[in-house]
Amino acid sequence: MKAMRLALVLAIVSALTVPVAYADILNGKKLFNNPKFAGSRNDKSCNSCHPDGRGVEKAWNKTKFSIMGREKDSLEDTVNLCISMALKGKPIRKDSRQMNDIVQYIKSLKGKKFKRKVIRGC
Repeated sequence: MKAMRLALVLAIVSALTVPVAYADILNGKKLFNNPKFAGSRNDKSCNSCHPDGRGVEKAWNKTKFSIMGREKDSLEDTVNLCISMALKGKPIRKDSRQMNDIVQYIKSLKGKKFKRKVIRGC
């Protein structure tokens, strides 16, 4: 009986958390494609340099990042470097909902395969 109750509780918790995580990913994708994200001043979005997530699909499990000649210790710091350098925007708080959502979107790209393509101007 206890096992049955535990299974029911776990099923309910799982059902409730999956839509929230999916919503985070969808919002992260919107931010990734928004040329006004983080106050971008050059009408670029993350997607301008990383079409459909190209180039960030392996970032989900890294602990060190080398980007634009700089070393960063977290995905959040790397996102903020891209915001300030490439988008000419204002870095966002690492504990913000926007940061969580964009990081969840980037992590959702795990294993995505792309054809090799050079993006000029990024």
